[in-house]
Amino acid sequence: MEFPAKKIRVGLLWHSAKSANLGVGALTLANIAIVEKAARDLGLRAEFTIIGWKDRRPPCTGRQVREIVELRLRDFVGSSGRLAQTLRDCDMVIDISAGDSFTDIYGVKRAATMIASKARALSVGTPLLLAPQTIGPFRTAWARRAAMGVMRRATLVCTRDDLSVEFLRSAGYGGRIVAASDVALRLPFEAVARPPSGRCRVGLNVSGLLFNGGYSGANMFGLRDSYADTIRALLDRLTARPDLEVHLVPHVLSDDMPVEDDHAASAILAGEFPSVILAPRFRDPVEAKGYIAGMDAFAGARMHACIAALSSCVPVLPMAYSRKFAGLFGGLGYDRVADLREDSTAEIVASVEAVIDDRDALRPLVRDCLDRGLARLALYEDAVADTLRQAAMAAA
Repeated sequence: MEFPAKKIRVGLLWHSAKSANLGVGALTLANIAIVEKAARDLGLRAEFTIIGWKDRRPPCTGRQVREIVELRLRDFVGSSGRLAQTLRDCDMVIDISAGDSFTDIYGVKRAATMIASKARALSVGTPLLLAPQTIGPFRTAWARRAAMGVMRRATLVCTRDDLSVEFLRSAGYGGRIVAASDVALRLPFEAVARPPSGRCRVGLNVSGLLFNGGYSGANMFGLRDSYADTIRALLDRLTARPDLEVHLVPHVLSDDMPVEDDHAASAILAGEFPSVILAPRFRDPVEAKGYIAGMDAFAGARMHACIAALSSCVPVLPMAYSRKFAGLFGGLGYDRVADLREDSTAEIVASVEAVIDDRDALRPLVRDCLDRGLARLALYEDAVADTLRQAAMAAA
């Protein structure tokens, strides 16, 4: 059934066109592209309202975004508050939990915010679709109960990995689950052209959050060894190899929150290792992906920097600090994942070098994993089309 020229208003909850975290921007741009195509195929014209915290960067979206709603805590209060009114004005809401998973491992405040906003969408009667995201773990009983209550009432729950499906089933969720993959696989890019150098270009994403010990500053994520020491040991080894050209590639550019800022951490390291190349401050996620696509091999602790590598067919070593890495990449059949919680510094360095040295043999595997991810993502794209169709019929 087609709906010629009909406008449909889509709320993108916890997306951002202005986030300092380019991973969140990548999810937003990719989700807009997915929804736009599904709407166009139905004869609909999608208009987007992006809903999230205030960010200072210039927006990286086009005319299809009708409004960017920047929330304050007081906007959450009451059925007539700004959040409720914004959600009520939408025909459907797609939530992505700001790209950092629907979990409480990042703290109580964040978990409460994610749960309350989803509950508010349901309370005003707007269909809520949870876009592919990592779901769980929930360490606290209240967060687990509240999150499960929200998901049971949602129109559809989509995950980006099979571990999230296992978590949901073990927690008693009996509804339909679409086991998809990360929508950022769909982010467009154009690889940066570089003149031949005769050396292997290696991109390294250094997480400012891990470099600073997490928000607590005290090894918040339970890493086996000091992350900062591990990175320095890795750079010692890589910069000593004459066959490598090492690039530091920040993916979170946060002047407002220095604890998260990859660029600040990378600048410190660039001062200590003068032969490395510090990538520019990217304008948007597309530019960042284009830079990463020009690498011959890549390693990093920001998951969406690693997704940018894999989805541009660059051999990559994700450096995991939570189960979201193993869930996502394992679900695609990609087993070259280091675990910062279990692996020693020496093991991490060896794993990075193995990916660099095996890069030619790894490229077919990377291509196969990308194809598998896009096939899984097609399940989400079909679900978006079904939800759009239902929302359009309800609004008719």
